[in-house]
Amino acid sequence: MRLLVLFALLAAALPAQTYSLLLKGGHLIDPKNNIDAIRDIAIQDGKVAAVATNIPGAQARRVIELNGLYVTPGLIDIHAHVFSTTGIPGAWAGDNSVQADTLSFRTGVTTLCDAGSSGWRNFEDFRQTVIDRADTRVLAFINIAGFGMISDMTEQGDFNPKELARLALKHKDVVVGVKSAHYQLPDWKSIDNAIAAGKAANIPIMVDFGYFLRERPFWQLVTECLRPGDIATHMFRGPVPWIDENGKIYDYVRRARARGVRFDVGHGGGSFVMRTAVPTIKQGFYPDSISTDLHTGSMNAQMQDMPTTISKMMAMGMPYGEAVRASTWTPAQMISQPELGHLTVGATADIAVWQVLKGEFGFADASGAGIKGSQRLLCDMTLRAGRIVWNYNGRGAQPYDQLPKTYGVREGIDFVIPPPK
Repeated sequence: MRLLVLFALLAAALPAQTYSLLLKGGHLIDPKNNIDAIRDIAIQDGKVAAVATNIPGAQARRVIELNGLYVTPGLIDIHAHVFSTTGIPGAWAGDNSVQADTLSFRTGVTTLCDAGSSGWRNFEDFRQTVIDRADTRVLAFINIAGFGMISDMTEQGDFNPKELARLALKHKDVVVGVKSAHYQLPDWKSIDNAIAAGKAANIPIMVDFGYFLRERPFWQLVTECLRPGDIATHMFRGPVPWIDENGKIYDYVRRARARGVRFDVGHGGGSFVMRTAVPTIKQGFYPDSISTDLHTGSMNAQMQDMPTTISKMMAMGMPYGEAVRASTWTPAQMISQPELGHLTVGATADIAVWQVLKGEFGFADASGAGIKGSQRLLCDMTLRAGRIVWNYNGRGAQPYDQLPKTYGVREGIDFVIPPPK
């Protein structure tokens, strides 16, 4: 009896292990909550359970030290291509698309928005084959062209705003907008139909302006056509007029932002030039969202990935905190997903951990120009809903020689048959 009482007293004296995981000592940057300081982050049941300056390690079943590292919410890449209709070479919804989980977690990305790879005719195929199967959170802009980006379908007038809006409302848990892309004709039909669908479903449109023609100038797109909350992607594409003869940003750009139009990087394989990006950034006009336009061509060219694109923006003069904001909380707002992009207590524990490398690094744009930078981001760890899905340095792993001799053998499943003597 005395032993039972003693054990009960000892158990009561031990601190309760409230959390499944504790990330300790990292420098947290959480723009939504205005945090830019050393913080501990506790996780339980896939959610952020506590954020504080010092959470005792004894309160967690597992503790990972992050001293010297930076911590941010998981990145949101608002412009990617992850729907693949096999056998269609050279298409963003074909061989050019990237499997959703291939590059996301190792680059700190926990949410990908597919930017119109599928259209209103094949979106449900995309949902069944990719969105519902990926570990990465995949959201979607549905293309106003029926079959999306399997070809330049936008030339063929295959528009149906009513059907697109119906699908967007049916799948409102994953559909975040409408996409108009690669339109080649000298009229506004692609954009007009996309806006009609956006209005009917109460979602924004994202416009890849496609071919630049005299009949439909870019300034008219952003100052007259787009609504507040609509997104102009490929903001630093070569033909976009940004800088006047005196090196100043054209006034129409500021007027467009003042009326609520959003500007997205969408780097891609051919949609980013430093001759306009550098003076724009230096004048304090930062993108609302940093995104990759991820596909096989861009990831193997100068875009590479989200950390490289963010590092490139920093090299051009964008402060690190603003770059994190444009990769987390602002894009979450742009796609009406306020539960994402921050590490408020109760939020899903989508987390990225970073090494900020110091040295001399080179970055190139999509047309052969370059710039030097002194910092480069390297993703050290990524958590998706509290689960470690990328661990570059094996943090938290125990020394192998301190584990039981039979570790790695599944009891009751594996059979270990020793060789004959």
